[in-house]
Amino acid sequence: MVVTGLLIAEVNVKTMCELGSGGVSLVSMATRTLGTVGVQITCWSYIFIHYALLVAYVARSSDILTNILGIPVWECASLFSILFGSICYFGSQQLIGAVNGVLVSGILISFAALVAVAAGDLHWDALLKANLQAIPGSIPIIALSFVYQNVVPVLCTNLEGDLKKIRTSVVLGTAIPLGLFLIWNAVILGTIGTPETGTDKIADPLQGLPATNGVVGPIVGAFSLLAIATSYIGFVLGLSDFLSDLLKLPSDRSRPLPYLLTLFPPLILSLLDPDIFFKALEFAGTYGVLVLFGILPAAMTWSDRYTTSSVSLNLPQLVPGGRFTLSLVIGGAGYVIISELIENFMRT
Repeated sequence: MVVTGLLIAEVNVKTMCELGSGGVSLVSMATRTLGTVGVQITCWSYIFIHYALLVAYVARSSDILTNILGIPVWECASLFSILFGSICYFGSQQLIGAVNGVLVSGILISFAALVAVAAGDLHWDALLKANLQAIPGSIPIIALSFVYQNVVPVLCTNLEGDLKKIRTSVVLGTAIPLGLFLIWNAVILGTIGTPETGTDKIADPLQGLPATNGVVGPIVGAFSLLAIATSYIGFVLGLSDFLSDLLKLPSDRSRPLPYLLTLFPPLILSLLDPDIFFKALEFAGTYGVLVLFGILPAAMTWSDRYTTSSVSLNLPQLVPGGRFTLSLVIGGAGYVIISELIENFMRT
């Protein structure tokens, strides 16, 4: 996921240099490097992933807020969407950055409290168990969990194409959640995955974790809500910029249409069918994320580096390894997609 984020950044900066403007989205990048077919794949994959995850964020946040505030789900969903949607639309970059900083601080505090409380029942021997057969099936969910590439074009614009700063932001920005994920999984596998808890077969670890300690429930709710809020802001900004470019609208915020198209469909869908998230999540992770943020970044970079039609700007490459690295990315993502297709076909 770090590699594909850097590949997107590399193509994005080259596209900005060639066009002489910032605010370049994945559509412009695909148009320049892959042509009409690449644009169509990019558009549909991007829109589907973003809407599916925004629906998930609104649905989950409304459930949490309903438990906290005791008001109907539709009011909580509307409150969440309007509040954070307004921050994205009306707020300056400084305000959005400040809000996101506060949310991230809250995430770290609640996460530390969650780990401290839950780790009291940690069984280290449970961490020595492994199920290697589960690895292939977990890759799409892992990829979905680490999706951030949608905000890379915004990052490149904000950092004014400074490749050194962009590389540092992508690497460190991905390393932090990686560390949190490793700690989180250690706590989960070392507590609810033990025979003593009686929850080793539970599907959702968040449902089984409070059973180990009554204090965990409120902390989990706070942590989940803060994490959803930060992700929601990033996806709203990414999708609204994408729609602005797709609809050929100005890149400033004088036009509310991209934000209306970004905010209200997920809100409506989450209220009409709260289970739509679970129906779309597996498909989004397998066929959406691994295509849009797996195969396409490598394909765009390949075209940008090695086709005669691309203009050489003599910019440094953010990812080393040449064609071998790009082939490895495309082949790895393609293998997972094909494997999932065959497995789903065999099930039916």
